Parts: sequence; C-alpha cells; structure tokens
Amino acid sequence: MAYTTATAVKAYLGETGTDDDALIETLVGAAQAWIDNHTGRTFEASADATRYFDCASPTVDGRRLYLDRDLCAITSITNGDGAEVAATEYVTQPRNDAPYYAIDLLGSKGVVWRAGDDAENAIAIVGKWAYSASASTVIEQACTRLAAYLYRQKDANVFDTTAFPEAGVITVPQGMPRDVRLMLAPYVRRH
Repeated sequence: MAYTTATAVKAYLGETGTDDDALIETLVGAAQAWIDNHTGRTFEASADATRYFDCASPTVDGRRLYLDRDLCAITSITNGDGAEVAATEYVTQPRNDAPYYAIDLLGSKGVVWRAGDDAENAIAIVGKWAYSASASTVIEQACTRLAAYLYRQKDANVFDTTAFPEAGVITVPQGMPRDVRLMLAPYVRRH
C-alpha cells in the first residue's frame, strides 16, 4: 500500500494523460520513503509482522518492555519461556492511543519478562508495526504534495525560492518543500 495514489497526484497536478503514469507511481514510492526517513516512522501497516526483543536492559526495565518502532496493533506476545502473554496481563504505553512505545506487564497477574534459554530475541511480538493501520489524511496530503513536487522538477527548475531583488539575493533551499516539512513536523519521532 502507498500513502497516496498516482490518481491523487495526477488530480493535484491537473494532469489527465497517461504518458507519465509509471513515473508518477515511482515518485509516489520515493515520496513515501522520503516521508518515512524524515519522520523516522512508517504510517501504515496492512499486515502483521513479528519483531523480536531481548529480555535484558535497556529493552526490558522491570515490567516494562520498550519497543524499537511504533506499534499500532498487537496480535500476540510470546514471552521468552514460550508462554503467550494474554491481553489481560499487560497494558500499552500510552494506554489509550496508538502508536505504542512500550508494554507494561501487570503486577497483579504475576507475569514477568522471561529470557528462556537465551536473553537475545527472547520476546516475540506479532502486530502491525506502524504509526497507524492506514495513513492519515495529513500524511496522504504530504505524500501527494511531495510526489507532485518531485514530478514538477522533471521539466522545469521548480524550487522553493525566496527572492530579495533589491538586495540582489535569491535563496534556493534544498530538499523537502517547506509546507510538507510543516505538515510532517508533529509526526517526527523523538528518540
């Protein structure tokens, strides 16, 4: 899945032909990768994936397991001893909203993180590893705008420019357009 579609980008650009459809598809992928790299996040996950965690510090701190990526949905958790951790035995951090950054075992359930034979890759979590299951409208718009910006660069010198002719100064910032950076600013992952 992609954060936007070639159809959405073409509508944004006012393009109706099909000659550049393959290029626009490629630019949608490039824009999505740029957004992920800029924010340090992935904004959609259509399928479950499994990630493994060490049962040692700093990943585990008492009853808390810190995740290395955003997690928006949990399917199962298997402790290092092979036992499944039931949904009634843990809470997520934050509690009510994804994405989750940690999982806390409930003290009242008597469950602790266990290593089994090895501490490395002892804990397995199956779920959707992303900020959300599908990209929000803000992320969709940022991706559409960025793909359109990349498309426009192919035929013309399209830049974010600031001109001060009276001072003889023209600045040409490099990289992502400012409006896209502003849209993405609240989503940038802080480590």
